[in-house]
Amino acid sequence: MEKNTFEIIYDIIRQIPEGKAASYGQVAELAGNRRLARVVGYALHAIPEGSDIPWHRVVKKDGEVFGGAKSPGGRLQTKLLKGEGVGFKNGHVDMEKYQWEKRRF
Repeated sequence: MEKNTFEIIYDIIRQIPEGKAASYGQVAELAGNRRLARVVGYALHAIPEGSDIPWHRVVKKDGEVFGGAKSPGGRLQTKLLKGEGVGFKNGHVDMEKYQWEKRRF
C-alpha cells in the first residue's frame, strides 16, 4: 500500500535527530517537492494527539517557532527544543548550528 503525503512527511520528521531542527521547506524537499512547505504545516496540524512524531523539530526557514516565540505553541516548542540542547538567537533557532544537515539533492 502506497503512503499518502502526510505519512511521508511524518516519516521524514521522525528522522530529524534530537538536538536538531528542520525547516518546513526542507521537510517538503525531502518528501519530494520543496513547494509543499505549506502542506508540511497542514500535516503538523493533523498529527494525532499522543503521537510519537517530534513536531517541535520543524521550524520556519529562519528558525522561528510555530506562532512566534510568545504564543503558547511557540513557548512549548521552544521549551522542547531547548530541552534537547537546541540553541536560540533572538528568539529563533540558531539554524546555522542546529539545522539538520540532510538534503534530498
